[in-house]
Amino acid sequence: MAEEIKCARCGQKRPALGYAPFPNAVGQQIGSQICQPCWAEWLQKQNMIINHYGLDLMKEDAQDFLFDNMKAFFFGGGTSADMAQIDTSKEGTVKW
Repeated sequence: MAEEIKCARCGQKRPALGYAPFPNAVGQQIGSQICQPCWAEWLQKQNMIINHYGLDLMKEDAQDFLFDNMKAFFFGGGTSADMAQIDTSKEGTVKW
């Protein structure tokens, strides 16, 4: 079981992610300062961003866009103006 930390995003004392999801300084920071529930929340948000914007993660621009959104999600308060906005107002009403 991962150690309990005060999460940098939600501020609650919860189990840390416990591993660096990326081999860089930001990955280390996430692994040691972000809790498991916030990481799970990010994975859902990440999927929404990828699908909404049709990101091709083979392209460096798309990777940078997603990485910038991840940093804003975890360390920018989660509602930062820097984060990509997803319009869900038409959710469930689109007919194919």
